Amino acid sequence: MPIKLFRLNHVPDDEAEEIRTLLTGNEIDFYETSPGIWGISVAAIWLRDEDQYPRARSLIDEYQNERLVRVREEYAHLQREGRNRTVIDLIRENPVRFVVYLVAISAVIYFSTKPFIDIGK
Repeated sequence: MPIKLFRLNHVPDDEAEEIRTLLTGNEIDFYETSPGIWGISVAAIWLRDEDQYPRARSLIDEYQNERLVRVREEYAHLQREGRNRTVIDLIRENPVRFVVYLVAISAVIYFSTKPFIDIGK
């Protein structure tokens, strides 16, 4: 019976590709499901053989620990050099998107609170 090994929802493409390569390189038989057209299905890597689960799980756990250390080191390096991205950098890169999001958020807050404000009148 298939067993879910690794969820792919909100996983960066490079991490998902490294997981696929890791499993293929260790001859672990797996298949993938996509999130579907609407993005509501489970995107995951599934094992065909339950007996391979302990080995596959330990490989992924080891990989994720190594990735955590590597990504933290990269972030610390960027921070030391002053090249890490901040919220201000994101706004500067795409100010139109920021304004659109700000207007949308303001509209949601306005329409969510207006009925309650009108009750007091």
